[in-house]
Amino acid sequence: MRLTSTAPPPDLPLAAALFLDIDGTLVPFAARPQDVIVANWVVPTLAAVGRALHGALAIVSGRPLGGIDALLQPLTLPAAGAHGVERRDALGRVVRFEAVPPRAVMACAARLVAQHARLLLECKPGGLALHFRAAPELGTVCRLALASALASESGALARWELLDGHSVCELKQRVVSKGTAVQAFLAEPTFAQRVPVFVGDDLTDEDGIRVVQDAGGFGIRVGPGATQAHYRLPDVDAVARWLRVAVRSAVPADELRRHA
Repeated sequence: MRLTSTAPPPDLPLAAALFLDIDGTLVPFAARPQDVIVANWVVPTLAAVGRALHGALAIVSGRPLGGIDALLQPLTLPAAGAHGVERRDALGRVVRFEAVPPRAVMACAARLVAQHARLLLECKPGGLALHFRAAPELGTVCRLALASALASESGALARWELLDGHSVCELKQRVVSKGTAVQAFLAEPTFAQRVPVFVGDDLTDEDGIRVVQDAGGFGIRVGPGATQAHYRLPDVDAVARWLRVAVRSAVPADELRRHA
């Protein structure tokens, strides 16, 4: 992985298939995942972009599908949740790759939360997330403890991996990722034969960025950090401005005013 230039992305092509992360991309981070605030621009802008792209817009997030829908209601978009464990296609069909995490890791995470009140354990379909945003000094402790627990269970490393995110350590199945989710979307008629674009802010988004760039599209990294993405936007506000440009280029002025 390399640190790209700070070059801003081009305008979103109207022939794009657009894949968006949520946390750190469409909404700022909060102390707890349930505390994020969705700004007023998000839902109408996504609705307008989705229409402009003829439905080729999907959310690809670490949040479960239910959490995605709760944030973006009343929209029900094509989406991949829990890093690809759950995926809802353009026709609304849902495929899940649920699995029970290794008991040693679950027990380790539970012990850490019991010992440190500022840690938050989030159980997900086919995985877990240990959040330490409220206790950043415990990040290394969490990572090392979960890694040791994963290595201690026979055969677990072949099926499971730990991901480092923004103030979170996540356990997920190796068979799924944001990249496999994007590949599945690109095989659908709604998304196929388009210019794939992935926008995300985290190490967990790099699989999706790699897939779209291998397919001839481009990735956009939001915020700092090493990345393979061709382009970068500095923050959530910049993502909002970039998406609004796409809306203005595709939506008649009278419709845009109705959603302002």
